[in-house]
Amino acid sequence: MWRAFFLAIGLSLVIMGAEFMAVERVVLYEPPAPGGPIAALTNITSTVSVNATTLAPPEWAPWCLFSAGAIVMIYSFTIPKRVRE
Repeated sequence: MWRAFFLAIGLSLVIMGAEFMAVERVVLYEPPAPGGPIAALTNITSTVSVNATTLAPPEWAPWCLFSAGAIVMIYSFTIPKRVRE
């Protein structure tokens, strides 16, 4: 069970590193408050001010995620047999 857990964590870190290699920044939009103006729903091309958070990962972040994920995956294969149960 522990082996599968650490393998999944390592694989997730490697996938996140690959995603950060492909993007320059991530923009997270906050949905409008319920009961607010519905004009944005009727006209999709309208410009509505939406609260947005922009995250720009540093250049070293993908490589750290890759290496940490690889180390965790290698560790998962070295877990002793008595701990796997």
